Amino acid sequence: MIDRETIERIKDAAKVEEVVGDFVSLHRKGGNYWGCCPFHNEKTPSFSVSPAKGFFKCFGCGESGNAVGFLMKHEHYTYPEALQWLAKKYNIEIQEQELSEEQKQRNSERDVLYHVSDFAQQYFVSNLFDDEMGRAVGLSYFHKRGLNDDVIKAFGLGYCLDEWRAFTDHARKNGYSDTVLEKTGLTIFKEDGKYYDRFRGRVTFPIFSISGRVLGFSCRILTSDKTAAKYVNSPDSDIYNKGHILYGIYQAKAEIIRQDKCYLVEGNLDVVSMHQSGVKNTVASCGTALTTEQIRLIRRFTNNVTILYDGDAAGIKATKRAVNMLYSEGMKVRMVLFPDGEDPDSYAQKYGSTQLQEYLRHNEENFILYKLRVASDDIARDPIRKAEFLKELVDTIALVPDLLERNEYVSQCASLLETSERALANQLAMAIGRNLQKDSKPAAEPSTDATLPPPAEADDYPGPLPLPEDIVPLEAAADKAFNINEVGAAERHIIELLVNYGNNDILVDVENENGEIERVSATVAQVVVADMMADDLEPHHPVCQKIYSIYREAVLQDAQVPTAAYFSNLDDDKVLQSQAIAFMTEPPELSPTWQKKGIYVKSIADNIKEDVRQAMLDYKRLDVQRQIGEIARQLKTASPDDQLILFAKWKALKDKHVEICSSRNLRRIIT
Repeated sequence: MIDRETIERIKDAAKVEEVVGDFVSLHRKGGNYWGCCPFHNEKTPSFSVSPAKGFFKCFGCGESGNAVGFLMKHEHYTYPEALQWLAKKYNIEIQEQELSEEQKQRNSERDVLYHVSDFAQQYFVSNLFDDEMGRAVGLSYFHKRGLNDDVIKAFGLGYCLDEWRAFTDHARKNGYSDTVLEKTGLTIFKEDGKYYDRFRGRVTFPIFSISGRVLGFSCRILTSDKTAAKYVNSPDSDIYNKGHILYGIYQAKAEIIRQDKCYLVEGNLDVVSMHQSGVKNTVASCGTALTTEQIRLIRRFTNNVTILYDGDAAGIKATKRAVNMLYSEGMKVRMVLFPDGEDPDSYAQKYGSTQLQEYLRHNEENFILYKLRVASDDIARDPIRKAEFLKELVDTIALVPDLLERNEYVSQCASLLETSERALANQLAMAIGRNLQKDSKPAAEPSTDATLPPPAEADDYPGPLPLPEDIVPLEAAADKAFNINEVGAAERHIIELLVNYGNNDILVDVENENGEIERVSATVAQVVVADMMADDLEPHHPVCQKIYSIYREAVLQDAQVPTAAYFSNLDDDKVLQSQAIAFMTEPPELSPTWQKKGIYVKSIADNIKEDVRQAMLDYKRLDVQRQIGEIARQLKTASPDDQLILFAKWKALKDKHVEICSSRNLRRIIT
């Protein structure tokens, strides 16, 4: 393990502009560097790198982070791998922390499992190419399936001899214990002391991790024995979990990134055949139905998935299930339907790579629109089937995360099936509500209008105003991408002041304990926190709550107020890091020509005192309006006695509203 001191040395040495500059062409403009974003296609640079704050931010796609985060995103490194890359770049010797005996034993056991899996893979490959029986049975099978030696070697395919204990005896001779062989599932041991090779008489498909380590095997029988399973897979172990890895991901990841698309097929041979046909961005689930973990693995490389499952009943059922799961994880889903009796492997073998790629290009379509098009004629005159189909379709549309995309599906569905768009929209809203309840998420996302209501009219009696939604826990808010536009303008401005200028000193007039006014120096964070606490105010949005609480604790404990660099280096909390960076703003840089002409414009920092004052006024005004709206709502159902009390409160709030709007009574004691 890399010790904490070394990690800090690496972070201190790493210059974000130098790290990003190794992968992106950057041009200096003022205090920042700009270039085209490497995470989405663009022609006009919107990718900014700030050396002063130590982070990058794309104003097009929203990606942000520090030097470590850039490497993890761009190169798909793990956190330790990114640190090692930086240590090598800046010639920092990594000091490793001493592990406990338990950690050493666990790591040692895992290393042995990796080692024996790699040993088995090399043994199976040797059988395939060097053993006479392996060539006659295993290699000839692959050749009959149309695979050439290059792709066979690229995927490390092999053959386990059709002998009871050939591999196990070979592994024992090379020092591997029965315990290790049993844990990896390579050997099956019986209670009576007998044992045999799990994969005997089968061709072997090794399953690689993203970094290329052998985790396990999926092995196919070559005989027509109907009593034996067609495929036998390695059992789950300390290094292998079939629901967490995808077959072919190691070979496909670079092409998935390059094309920003992943083809998802059913079988191992489909993956290998597609790869040989030039469609190298193809993966398959490892002997299990598609899982959430596998989808998230794909999402590390792309959000675009095209399903190529078989067209039989089982394939259609698997497709429906996979599509709903993919949409639930925010993926964009398309599909290709092959002709009857064909799958990706058979089509590639029959027609060749060129025609396969052409077929994929011309027959790929949106899954929801495909279902809609196919079903529209079939169910038009059957109300019962039509209603069932619409319910099923709406349940799928409800999983689509993008609001505009959902609305477009509803519109097209209503048009093609000649049904009420309003009725479909109502069904969709109910389906979304059911999904949110099932996932223990709020039924509605906090909106700007709900959090900070619009200004009240100057009537004597206020109309009803919306109340803030229940505060959502930060953990729930982190399940979806943070959208800064969800935060009310006044609340957003306060958090922006804290994140960007919280450590800046300003001079403020305060009333001391003797009732005298004196001018003191205080940080922006001290002024904001004191003012918020004096009026018992708290941000409504969960992200703002979390960031504000960090500054409040620093002020109350008289500790160092966090700077922008503090959030840039929050590698242990990527969610909070990215959310805080979203609030970081870059001050506009004026041309020096203005100064040459004798025109001087105050910067944001020069105006920060007045900016803080106005921000707090706006926030208080809106909070008072919220309270006025609440009382107006209570007055409608209150008893006569309660109405008198409520009206008195309402009048006091109205007076306070006038007072705030006239910018009076703003002196606070900073403690």
